[in-house]
Amino acid sequence: MAQLIPTNIITGFLGVGKTTAITHLLRHKPEAEVWSVLVNEFGEIGIDGAMLKSINSHVREVPGGCICCVAGLPMKIALNMMIATTKPDRILIEPTGLGHPAEIINTLTGEYYDSVLDLRATLTLIDPRKLADQRYSENPNFQDQLAVADVLVANKTDLCDAQDKENFNQLVQSFVPPKQASYWVEQGQLQHEWLGSERTDHQLQHPQHHASNRLNPKRELFNAAATLPAGQDFIRRQNQGQNFYSCGWLFRPEWQFDFNFLFLLLSGLTFIRAKAVMRTSQGVYVFNSENGVLSVNQLDQSLAQDIPDSRIELIDDKPIDADTFEQQLLTIKIP
Repeated sequence: MAQLIPTNIITGFLGVGKTTAITHLLRHKPEAEVWSVLVNEFGEIGIDGAMLKSINSHVREVPGGCICCVAGLPMKIALNMMIATTKPDRILIEPTGLGHPAEIINTLTGEYYDSVLDLRATLTLIDPRKLADQRYSENPNFQDQLAVADVLVANKTDLCDAQDKENFNQLVQSFVPPKQASYWVEQGQLQHEWLGSERTDHQLQHPQHHASNRLNPKRELFNAAATLPAGQDFIRRQNQGQNFYSCGWLFRPEWQFDFNFLFLLLSGLTFIRAKAVMRTSQGVYVFNSENGVLSVNQLDQSLAQDIPDSRIELIDDKPIDADTFEQQLLTIKIP
């Protein structure tokens, strides 16, 4: 009988550091093992997949909404293809920060997958600084992510103060029955052994607010990450749901952008989230902005050659002026 594939869901709200945490796990996995990652993003372009591919991981993307919509069809297609092509020793699933992991768990423990996958602990990442903000703590998605958690992980703790830690400790103590474990980490430094924790049967129900973020029907059927049509210099795709908006761009591989002007442009953003993997005058860089705080990392040359294009995604709780931002990007493109 074939051995079941250990599988974990790594969830958490927008900007909590899920991709950073998965990157850390991949860089410290057993060398002989093949790990595959299923990435879901609210935006249509798909940035997290490009970031994870830069560390030579096996990644399949489901952009454009919550992967558990439409009876899990987008997720099932992507997951089946990933298992068939990569034959992984472990699978990590990163749902969008605006998704509902309860439905993912129901799918993965249902018919067929119960004979293929060994679904282990769900790790929910939390930014303790946000626990005092009701827009965060009372968000239905955040509450869903807490409900399904087997392990709670406080991330970005190097930016937290004593009150933030107390708020996290109070949250951990509030669960009855208690969660299996909780941890306090910096920069997404999850430990491999945490993935082996047992999954708890949470008696999950289908969330009523879930239907408000359906995918576009063509996206549901084809389940493809964005690609640039022949003859086009760039594409722009937009999405909205659950009172959030996204807008993303993908540019042809030959295009480069002036690094200094790009840095200035992205430093001035006030969107809730902005992510980019861009070919610049100084190399390939990953830009990551959360509520106006920007981090920048250059990819090694050996990794940069695997990045096929430049792409950027914006997410906000207000409509995005895409035309103005697009013109700013085109202005700083190197002729």
